Amino acid sequence: MTTTETARDVRRRSRDGGQRRPRRVAWLLVAGVGLAAVNLRTAVTSLGPLLSEVTGALGMSGTLAGVLTTLPVLCFAAFGACTPALIRRFGEHHVLLAALCALTVGLGTRVLVDNAWLFLALSALALSGGAVGNVLLPTLVKQHFPSRVGVMTTLYTTTLAVGTTAAAAGTIPVYQATGGNWQAALGCYAALGVVAAVPWLAVLRHEPPRPAAGSALGIGRVLRTAMGWQSVLYFGTQSTIAYVLFGWYAELLRDNGMSAGAAGLALSYLTALAIPTSLVLPGLMARVRDHRVFVGVFYLCYLAGFTGMWVAPVEGVWVWTTLIGIGMATFPLALTFFAMRTRTAPATAAMSAVSQSLGYLMAGAGPFLFGLLHDLTGSWHAPLAMLAVMATANLAMGMLLGRDRHLEDEPALRDAGR
Repeated sequence: MTTTETARDVRRRSRDGGQRRPRRVAWLLVAGVGLAAVNLRTAVTSLGPLLSEVTGALGMSGTLAGVLTTLPVLCFAAFGACTPALIRRFGEHHVLLAALCALTVGLGTRVLVDNAWLFLALSALALSGGAVGNVLLPTLVKQHFPSRVGVMTTLYTTTLAVGTTAAAAGTIPVYQATGGNWQAALGCYAALGVVAAVPWLAVLRHEPPRPAAGSALGIGRVLRTAMGWQSVLYFGTQSTIAYVLFGWYAELLRDNGMSAGAAGLALSYLTALAIPTSLVLPGLMARVRDHRVFVGVFYLCYLAGFTGMWVAPVEGVWVWTTLIGIGMATFPLALTFFAMRTRTAPATAAMSAVSQSLGYLMAGAGPFLFGLLHDLTGSWHAPLAMLAVMATANLAMGMLLGRDRHLEDEPALRDAGR
């Protein structure tokens, strides 16, 4: 310590991962993480409420409409896998800023075209920005706030949940307020991307140096570890459950006699539960090193909720929805694992990329299989049993992943470093 450096300076530098930076820059990074997270799902959840209007206006066939609804998981898988290589080449701040620009341009221009294929291409552009952001935010938290992972993960998972819910709930009111203009209802979310880009422009020159060539941890090396596959399967099983419920939950309730309005309200409640769980969970995780208790509690909630939906889906719908919604806290749990189970930002990026790319690819088949089981059996029991199996697989992977250890300590990575 120099004579001019106070103990407070040292503590602040330690909290910031060894970097000394102005307080203004730190707050810009905090704002940048939160604002970026708000945007990550707007391209997905804003479209659902107006899917019929959009496909009708563009003359989309049923096949193209199916491509449009499958596009998010495909883009999350493909572009998420590319993110670590982009980080190594251009740096985290530049890549995130480019991702926000792609998201904004895609959202703002897809509503100006009248060609179905061009709409798909511009939707893919917007979704590519969300995919890159999915991988980057855990990395940025680990890089800039290594000793405040719990607090910062709370920030970005909560703002992600708020953005997801707001886009789903706000699209129809905007559509109605503009006299049935679906272009305005969907295009307005581009403004959020512009706002989110501002703090990242301001901190662009404060980007930390990139790791030396050959020192970064690639996706292939992560897949040679047991923990890497545990993370992939944990993220994939929870994403499968989530995408099935987002697509089929309201239909299941309607088929059991609930009105369309009430079923839609139950689905909205289910998605909104992500906000309080995202607020509470990462901070609790940061206080302990072994996270298997969380995994077990969420599994029990899943199991109780799915059992209730099997026995009395409508009679106890709000109890079952609450239990399932708490179980779906496996999503912020999975995101927090990326930073808690790695020691460095490059390792966080690699683990996040491989888990999300392969996990979302796995999730893409979930809604199709769920619907197929319903068609083959004429009942919701077999599809619900599928969800219970997925939850059990999620429990098994979570119990392994929840132990106090780090990716860099895996034998395959230690041996490769010798």
